[in-house]
Formats: sequence, structure tokens, C-alpha cells
Amino acid sequence: MEGRAFRKFLPLFDRVLVERSAAETVTKGGIMRSEKAQGKVLQATVVPVGSGSKGKGGETQPVSVKVGDKVLLPVDGHTKVAIDDKDYFLFRDGDILGKYVD
Repeated sequence: MEGRAFRKFLPLFDRVLVERSAAETVTKGGIMRSEKAQGKVLQATVVPVGSGSKGKGGETQPVSVKVGDKVLLPVDGHTKVAIDDKDYFLFRDGDILGKYVD
């Protein structure tokens, strides 16, 4: 089903659509966290990406992340997108703070 959802929406230019990771409700030691302690989730998985932005010479500069990458996001600066009753978030490539490497 998820593959079908992204045929309905493709980010344009340097935009990246992400699915935020679920907030951890239990610490590694087994302690339950309150909603306030969980804070905003700043980690996400990249789903579709746009084709990139145009450089000064007219060449396309591809986005710096690819589908499946785990990324660190800023608290603000996104657009919420609902696809098939699920919330995703749209960011510009340059707004993504970093990506996790294995």
C-alpha cells in the first residue's frame, strides 16, 4: 500500500518527503516517558525525493539524500502532507540537518 501512496505524490525540485519516526515511549532502562518528555521527533525516514534544483548554469543539482535514508530534521520549516490518512512532512533538501550512516 505504501508504494501506491507515493505514486500519488512526488515532491518537486529540491523537496524531500519524510515519514517521522515514532517517539520512543520507553527508555532503554524500561522507564515510561511522559508525552512532554518525549518532545518532538526529529528523526525521519526519507520516502520520495524531488529531482533537484537548477544550478546557475542550468544543470540539475540532485538532492543530497535518497529514499530510505534516516535523517535529522529541524523542529520547524516543514509542510505537513496527508496521504492515505497518514501524515508525512515535506522539507527542502537544504533544511535537513544531517543523515545517519551505518
